[in-house]
Amino acid sequence: MRKLIAFVFLAWSGMLAGGNAVAAGELPTFEITVNDGVFIPARIEVPAGRRVKLVLINEGPGPLEFENDEMHIEKVLNAGARSFVVLPNLKPGEYDFVDEFNPITGELKVIAK
Repeated sequence: MRKLIAFVFLAWSGMLAGGNAVAAGELPTFEITVNDGVFIPARIEVPAGRRVKLVLINEGPGPLEFENDEMHIEKVLNAGARSFVVLPNLKPGEYDFVDEFNPITGELKVIAK
């Protein structure tokens, strides 16, 4: 019985390490600061074919609505808030995100290579 329990545990932990399930800490992570409706940086390159984590930091002074209609991603952050979104596996190409509250200055371009 102990061998069976050990096998099941090792199989399960192996799935986390190298199988389909991936811990969030293993995702490529990119930090984006938003200050008065301006993304810093305004353009980032991410690996294609992988999920990626975008950490959003809203330095204010007002709220931020981070959005991409194609991916159905929408996240609202108050001034001073910090959060994240995980993007799906991206095909090579360019993806535009906006701050709906500041559509003229609030643009982020994500380039998957």
